[in-house]
Amino acid sequence: MDLQGKHIVLGLTGGVACFKSAELCRELIRQGATVQVVMTEAAAQFITPVTMQALSGRPVYSSQWDAREGNNMPHINLSREADAIVLAPCSADFIARLVQGRADELLSLLCLARPIERVPLLVAPAMNREMWAHPATQRNLTQLQADGAVLLGVARGDQACGETGDGRMLEALEICEEVIAFFQPKSLRGRRVLVTAGPTFEAIDPVRGITNHSSGKMGFAIARAAREAGADVTLVAGPVHLPTPRGVRRLNVVSARDMLAACEPAAQSADVFIATAAVADWRPASASDQKIKKDGSGQTPQLSFVENPDILHAVAQSERAQRGDLFCVGFAAESHDLVAHAQAKRARKGVPLLVGNIGPAAFGQDDNQLLLVDEAGVHELPRASKLNLARQLVADIARRMAG
Repeated sequence: MDLQGKHIVLGLTGGVACFKSAELCRELIRQGATVQVVMTEAAAQFITPVTMQALSGRPVYSSQWDAREGNNMPHINLSREADAIVLAPCSADFIARLVQGRADELLSLLCLARPIERVPLLVAPAMNREMWAHPATQRNLTQLQADGAVLLGVARGDQACGETGDGRMLEALEICEEVIAFFQPKSLRGRRVLVTAGPTFEAIDPVRGITNHSSGKMGFAIARAAREAGADVTLVAGPVHLPTPRGVRRLNVVSARDMLAACEPAAQSADVFIATAAVADWRPASASDQKIKKDGSGQTPQLSFVENPDILHAVAQSERAQRGDLFCVGFAAESHDLVAHAQAKRARKGVPLLVGNIGPAAFGQDDNQLLLVDEAGVHELPRASKLNLARQLVADIARRMAG
């Protein structure tokens, strides 16, 4: 319920992407928002007001002369009630209308009448690839953003006309995620954050290896929360099958050595390093280049191991971290004696903050419970969704950096 208490005006303009607006309406409501749909006459050619009224549970507005408003001013009343206006889809024509300050139908009228300092305008464009690339459209988009609108971007892919390229409206879940992110406090605005997530895989032969049960969910949630907080985020991910959070740069790696090779250069420009990944402590001293086969003798292969690089320690002992330019956060996933192990690990790694969780119980789950361990002691973050905990952790890190 990330949008609990928010009142969203969802504006639909003409375009086949209106079918996605139905799902977006449902998703915004699922996240706790109330949704007031306003449609242009062109939008009603693609999806009916009856459909949107059924989904939103509220009458749909399409005319500035709507007699349901006692003062006959829906453009004033609807815009004053809103916490945000989301235009999805927003056609090339309507983008031009916004830039020109047109006010000849209800939706453009209420966008013009909205209190700019209090009611943000979020725009999800949808159009043919040639229309998107046209200089006039690009000029209009530049001006629209200069006027304070938030552009949610477009996707690349197949279009209803049969062509392929940029101009597709984002999917409903992506737009909802962007709306949620917009309302989150921007406590890390301008910061660069590096996050590691998931397990590593250390090869024994081409088909076998050593890994663990880490799902990567906590690290991916932290990457999303940091991006919501305004940070430029790089996520170094071990072998997991999770969608990349919107707006996050992702680097895929396999082994601990791969992860270190990705982290060291990225850390040179980062302000925060959050080592969430469950990195294998050891790897086979040598990996066979062919699958190791049973020979029927009953003999088992003898494996010897060497220690993997300590990524957190390496980054925390770098010149930038020691100088105070890089704030390092470690994670400890333990099966027992969490506080003692976390305190010892923090001292051993030389980091200001160590986050502890009972690893096996949290792996693969959508919720968790964390302990924040620093030089002053231990602070508990009670059980909650991993995204909720990630937001709390990001806010805590921002406060420490500010302090």
